Parts: sequence; C-alpha cells; structure tokens
Amino acid sequence: MTDSSLVLVANAGDGTISSFRLEDGRLERLAVTEGLDGCSTFAVDAGRDLVYAGVKGSPAGILTLSLDRESGQLTSRSRLDLPDGGMNYLALTADGTGLLGASYGGGYGISCPVSDGKVGEPVSRIEFPNLHSVLPSADGRFAYFVALGADLVAQYALADDLRLAPLEPATVAAPAGSGPRHLVLNAAQDAVYVLTEFSGEVLHYGRDTTSGELTLRGEATAYDTTKGLGHSVFGADPLANHYIWGADLHFGAGGNRLWCSERTESILGAVAVADDGSVSAPARFTVTETQPRGFAVSPDGAYLIAAGERSTTVSLYAVRDDELELLQRAETGTGANWVRFV
Repeated sequence: MTDSSLVLVANAGDGTISSFRLEDGRLERLAVTEGLDGCSTFAVDAGRDLVYAGVKGSPAGILTLSLDRESGQLTSRSRLDLPDGGMNYLALTADGTGLLGASYGGGYGISCPVSDGKVGEPVSRIEFPNLHSVLPSADGRFAYFVALGADLVAQYALADDLRLAPLEPATVAAPAGSGPRHLVLNAAQDAVYVLTEFSGEVLHYGRDTTSGELTLRGEATAYDTTKGLGHSVFGADPLANHYIWGADLHFGAGGNRLWCSERTESILGAVAVADDGSVSAPARFTVTETQPRGFAVSPDGAYLIAAGERSTTVSLYAVRDDELELLQRAETGTGANWVRFV
C-alpha cells in the first residue's frame, strides 16, 4: 500500500476517537476527537465522510460526525438518543441510507433510516439477550443479529423502509454455551462466519443468497490450544479463571484467511478458509496488544492494526499470508477497542 489511508480507533476509556494516517508502512496520529463518552463502536460512510458513533451516558445515543480527511478531526452534526441503552455494534447498509445497531446491555437491536447524515428514530426493534453484533447483506435485503446470551443468530429480511421481518426460521442456533459474538459475510455472500467468545471457535454458516437463510456447516478452533485455556461461561471472569475470551474477526486478502483475536492470552491467529467455505484452525499465533478486543485489516490485506483494552497503543503489522510482522506501535488512548480503515 503506497497510497495513504485513514484509520480511526475508538478509545472507550478516554471517550475519544483517534485519527491516524497510514502511509508507506507508518502510522501518524493526526487528531484526537473528545466528548465521545464510552465510545466502543462506530460505522463509517466513507463516500460521505460521515462517522456514526455509539456513546454511553444518560441517555446513551448515536452521534453523527463529519470527518475532515486532511486534519483527521471529527465534528458533531446530530444525535439520536437511546434511552434503553447504548449500542455495542453499529453497521451501515451499503448505500448509507440505513443504520443497524445491537445493544448488549439493553438486549435489543434496531434498524434506523439515515437521511443527509441524520439518524432517524428506529423503525424496527428486536429483543434477544445480550445482542453483540449485526451486519446487513451487501445487497441490503437481509440483516443478521448475533445474540451471545441466547446462542443464536437471528435472521431478517430488510425492507426498503428498513423494517425487519423475520425469516423462516427466525433464528439459527450456535452450539450451546459457545457465546457467539461477532460475524462477517464473505465476498460471495454465500457464507457467514461467527466468532464465539466462550468456546473460541469460528462457526461457518452456509447462506442461501436468494432466501437469506443460514445453515450451520461446521466450525474450527480459533484460539491457542497450547495455553491450557478453559471453556468460559456467562458471567465468569476469564482472566481470573484463565478462560477462553474470543473477541473480533475480519477477513484477510483474498478471503482465504479469517483473522481472530483472543483476549486472555492477547493473541491474533488466522483461521484458514477453504474454497468450499470450510474452516480450519490457525497454524501459528502472534502476541499483540493486551486484551485485543478490536482490530482491522486494510482493504488490500497488506496491514493489520490491533488495539488493546488494557493498552494505550495500537500495533501496526505487515501481513504475510498467516504471519504478522510488527512494524510500529503508536499511542492512541485508554480502553482502545474498535478499529476501522476509512
């Protein structure tokens, strides 16, 4: 990657978002935007230079921020209050006219219209225990919500007005006690992959691109099995008990690797994805920032940037197949937990 890219990092402990420029394998911090209490998720509309950030507080809310690409500064434009609890995951439809959100503490998910950067009141609301993430399909016709507390993925048709209609069946199961957390769709849109928090696995769901329905096909271990980690359970302290603590996943270049993070051992590993969509365990692992809740892979797959909840820096890596070469650590802020290329 010779052209420069912008990278945004949410620092929940500081209530800030750091803006970086990545150019020729080096990170330069451009700006730090304050006043984003407890921000741990945001969605980016790169075409319109808009950022939708979830914030905590009384009430919690979603802020629309304008991005200045030269300075990296974010400026508040509007706000939607969320009296029932803040978002843990936000995702935009491809055309930027719809915003989906999942609230872990509130146990609810929403779909909202977006007009000229302003997020409207939710037109649909769903409820499942401990919803942790949500993504729309690339064509904007379907949406998938992951409920950690119910061990399931809820699947919906997404209408033109952003209303959610459950498919038949309305949910597909994850293994009992696995704690499904984050999800991604592959480029062909015929597979969904979910990383589990408690069992540390990547679940492979086949996806019917016409009906939108998911079917569980298989799974692969995504954590370092040599570390003696135990299977976690809801409400347990994973650090005190040395339990598995899966967090985030993202595709690498070409779609044949799924990078995953595990927080107890602070590691990153690449699950292999075969041509038929099946998955297999990583061959090696990289120790990274302490407690890596969030990371991102550059659009060309050449770089990976990882943040740690118990670190004040981010790590920049060059990606070489399933190996990572540390290039730089850069200061960001406390409680860093969400990374996105812009």
